[in-house]
Amino acid sequence: MEKILKKHFPLFVLPTFLVFCIVFILPFFLGIGLSFAKFTTIFNMEFAGLQNYIVAFSKGQRFGKAFIFTVLFTIVSVITINIFAFCLALILTRKIRATNLFRTVFFMPNLIGGIVLGYTWQVMINAVLLSYGKTLLADPKFGFWGLVILMNWQLIGYMMVIYIAGLQNVPHSLIEAAKIDGATRWQILRHITIPMVMPSITICTFLTLTNSFKLYDQNLALTAGAPMYKTEMLAMNIVDTMFSRNGFEGVGQAKAVVFFIIVAFIAYLQIKITREKEVEH
Repeated sequence: MEKILKKHFPLFVLPTFLVFCIVFILPFFLGIGLSFAKFTTIFNMEFAGLQNYIVAFSKGQRFGKAFIFTVLFTIVSVITINIFAFCLALILTRKIRATNLFRTVFFMPNLIGGIVLGYTWQVMINAVLLSYGKTLLADPKFGFWGLVILMNWQLIGYMMVIYIAGLQNVPHSLIEAAKIDGATRWQILRHITIPMVMPSITICTFLTLTNSFKLYDQNLALTAGAPMYKTEMLAMNIVDTMFSRNGFEGVGQAKAVVFFIIVAFIAYLQIKITREKEVEH
């Protein structure tokens, strides 16, 4: 059977590989090429060198401000999401009633689309702020924390499921041995539980990191960058440059390339650091 599979493996992989090349690899390299050109369509372009990258980092493009806002949002979101998700996972792996019901309820927000979530939370947050004579768009900090709350509500349940899977794989014999040796709950958590679930931490940190950096639809629905583009994130800035400004298509493409490099580098660094802390079962 293994010989047959090895023999016909290329035949079965070929259709998927061709689709992958057409819809991902080809557009990816084409996009890098377009970032060095002034164009309106891929058949109407003129080489512009590094001009698009120079314009992308100019003051009027708001790219730097969007980057700073995105980084701050990502740091807060990654920390809060993973802490709350891990705590919920610890609670729901104990012997309490209706754990399956709670897991389902906490996971459900992840199934709702970003645009729907954005408009829903916009209404709820404004309802609270209006009682104090404020609105979501009155101050950038309201938009910032609104996005953080939205992101937490959407992703905590998803990360919780991954952490539960990791916690269930922790050998119970290790915990029992630690209790016999007189270890406290905090010592067990710090020296046994957390090191044993580091693979789950690696996955959850990666997912929350990349999702936070790439956030677009929730940002569009909740604040749309208001007030005065102070809550605009990188993805929204790129889309706005690419599709809302005539003659700036190449600049938008240059921003997209820089965005890809930033996210890829940070994600690689995060995976490298967290994997070094993983232990063998």
